[in-house]
Amino acid sequence: MKLKTLLLVSFSASLLFLVSCKKDDTTTGGDPIAAKTILNVSYGTDPLQKMDIYLPANRSVTSTKVIIMVHGGGWIQGDKSDFTTMVDTLKKRLPGYAIFNINYRLAAWPANIFPTQELDVKAATEFIYGNRSTYLVGDKFVMLGASAGGHLSLLQAYKYSSPVKVKAVVDFFGPTDMVAMYNDAPASQPAYMLLLSGTPASNPTMYSQSSPVNYITATTCPTIIIQGGADPLVNATTQSVALKNKLTTASVVNEYVFYPAGGHGDWDAATYTDAFNKIQAFLTVNVP
Repeated sequence: MKLKTLLLVSFSASLLFLVSCKKDDTTTGGDPIAAKTILNVSYGTDPLQKMDIYLPANRSVTSTKVIIMVHGGGWIQGDKSDFTTMVDTLKKRLPGYAIFNINYRLAAWPANIFPTQELDVKAATEFIYGNRSTYLVGDKFVMLGASAGGHLSLLQAYKYSSPVKVKAVVDFFGPTDMVAMYNDAPASQPAYMLLLSGTPASNPTMYSQSSPVNYITATTCPTIIIQGGADPLVNATTQSVALKNKLTTASVVNEYVFYPAGGHGDWDAATYTDAFNKIQAFLTVNVP
């Protein structure tokens, strides 16, 4: 059973209006303070364990913040190139940030089943942190992901605090409770059984440990949640609203951005403009 139609991110084309046709200022010279783009940097031994790095000019280990981007695709497909347009948008809106757009090993039963993807995001984060002096970036990390990438971003931010505690998360319609995901979608249950090695009843530990809502405490980082009301894959109530409510109960700073007519990322230009306005404002306040 393939997960082919599960949690696909389809909004790259909708973001094209947000960016100009100007090409990135990639440097090949020896000036370490010039802007640089470094593509397909390996953080592991697998060909999929690679990232694209976008470093701003005049960066430093004391002032330059980091955004780690995690693409969607139902944990079984997708690529960092899906976020190319969003990278350009973030560079223009948050020019002082270094951006790390990562790939991870995709699930293909019986290979690379969960938590392979979670551990790859963790390894990529540790790689970036360990090479801060090489890239001249600081220790203020932000996670940003969509759909399955939102789920992985939330897990990294909520579950792990060493060697770096994430300062904020931008979650585009990411799954937050894997038991609810299983129960909400009977047609997709065989796919979840392959991905998570069983059902919630037969493998409760895996479902629990793969659910970001189970790791929320009073010290959880600020989170902005962006969700469409007409999303056919990620239920707004059982996933994003449940996340918002648990964060609020724990007195964690959060913002819930809801677009009643929005699907699973297939939004119009005005919706994306509004979403990025809110993201920019949220990060400006919460990651000073």
